[in-house]
Amino acid sequence: MTNEYDPQTNAAEWDERYSESDRMWSGNPNGSLVALVEEFTPGTAVDVGCGEGADALWLADRGWEVTAIDPSKVAIERAKLHDEHSRVNWLVAGVQEATLDGGFDLVVAMYPAITRGQGEEKLLDLVAPGGHLLFVHHVIDTETMESHPHFATMVMPDHIEHLANQAGWNVVISEDRERHVSHGRGAGHTTDRVVLVRKP
Repeated sequence: MTNEYDPQTNAAEWDERYSESDRMWSGNPNGSLVALVEEFTPGTAVDVGCGEGADALWLADRGWEVTAIDPSKVAIERAKLHDEHSRVNWLVAGVQEATLDGGFDLVVAMYPAITRGQGEEKLLDLVAPGGHLLFVHHVIDTETMESHPHFATMVMPDHIEHLANQAGWNVVISEDRERHVSHGRGAGHTTDRVVLVRKP
């Protein structure tokens, strides 16, 4: 990932990554999503960087009207294979260039690869008044940060919390949570930073 965002290059990079295997992720919904959103009253939701669709489909199963976006056409096509009844509106787009109408009651961003200054404000703009943004990312240790310097330029949960505080939003949850994933590319990460904020 370069600091200069180009939609076509970004999409090509993610298509290449997804094409390296038949499945990149575990296929299960994120544990923090399940724990925190289970009791929410269903409304409209957007899953930003939806990958192969597990979170979006989980929301749809619980009555949410879901839009799911990802820059990778390969990922979206895989997600559609598991959506037999077309419950989700699948869009091939990154958050920076996605055209989405109106605010959403819930915006979900799980481990998004968004460079700072290139999409985080739009994440907040997507939330309807009274709605929530759930932002989750891995807790990155020093060794990983040094070997993958792009993490230093990415939007992380503490950054979202800072922006929400500046905008006068309510920070509902800001905490580290253990993560139990046995397979998929993210299985090596055991702790997530979870931020749930609510727009006034």
